[in-house]
Amino acid sequence: MDELNNQPEQTEPEKSGEQKLLAETYSPYPLISPVAAAFLGLIGGFILYQFLGGLMTLLIFGFDIEAAPVNGLRFMTIVGQILFIFLPAILFSKWIYGDVSKIISLKLPNWRETTLFVLGIIILTPLLQSYLYIQNYFIEQWAEVSPFINSIKFLLDSLNELIEKTFGNLIRADNIAEMILVIITISIVPAICEEVMFRGYIQRSFGFRFKPHIAAILTAIFFALYHFNPYGLIPLAIIGFYLGFAAYASQSLVLPIIIHFLNNFFAVMLYFIIGDDELFKSTVTDAETLDVNILYFFILLFMFGALMFFIRTYYKKIKTTLEV
Repeated sequence: MDELNNQPEQTEPEKSGEQKLLAETYSPYPLISPVAAAFLGLIGGFILYQFLGGLMTLLIFGFDIEAAPVNGLRFMTIVGQILFIFLPAILFSKWIYGDVSKIISLKLPNWRETTLFVLGIIILTPLLQSYLYIQNYFIEQWAEVSPFINSIKFLLDSLNELIEKTFGNLIRADNIAEMILVIITISIVPAICEEVMFRGYIQRSFGFRFKPHIAAILTAIFFALYHFNPYGLIPLAIIGFYLGFAAYASQSLVLPIIIHFLNNFFAVMLYFIIGDDELFKSTVTDAETLDVNILYFFILLFMFGALMFFIRTYYKKIKTTLEV
């Protein structure tokens, strides 16, 4: 016994610095490639919400959607966003990355950055509306001289008419209670659910593989495609990139959620004030109106560019202060 006790203790061979680092930082997460994880979220969003959600609506209300109770459609929209966009983003974040807080950050922004980004969406909204006027004017002109473009325009007009009719039904309200429900359906729920999925789970996943601006651009493109708005594709992508920039700059989803809410809220308020005909009207019929919109576009573009420069300077100053 004494001999056994006096034998030298067996020790493991000393690990190299790299081995020690691997042992300390090893984690089974992410379970799959972050890019694959991002596309999993995109597929889930498109298939689950747009198709499965649409199928559920048809099964409940039938194929004559126009005859369906509008409040029922609103509730289905809310439920669909939560079940097929918000929850998958949370579940994928937990399953693939192990910790939801690493992907979905809800750090509160300070009042300065909030003010700057809110001012940005106030400028960006009429800027993109002016762009739509200009874009649709030239599409009309090209369609008149090209049968091919005219045939494409016919298909886009059909899809756009369906979207406008669906959106118009959801946003129309006859009393205060319905107005509140419209704000919840159009402004609050999409702002939370879509930002958690797109700027949270998807952009964060792309960000593990690509540079921040590439991750934001990719997410913005898919965000625009997700909305199935043919004429609004470019404006939606620009808004998506702005939201992505806000998420990256603030390192939180709270700021893009606020901006997204305000963008949709402005649209709802404009509808209540001016009605659907003016809100959905985006064609220019005369050169004089075109000239006015071009002037507005460049004035607003200059203002937005100056604000973006100021925002970048603000964050550079914060970074320099932290480093010191």
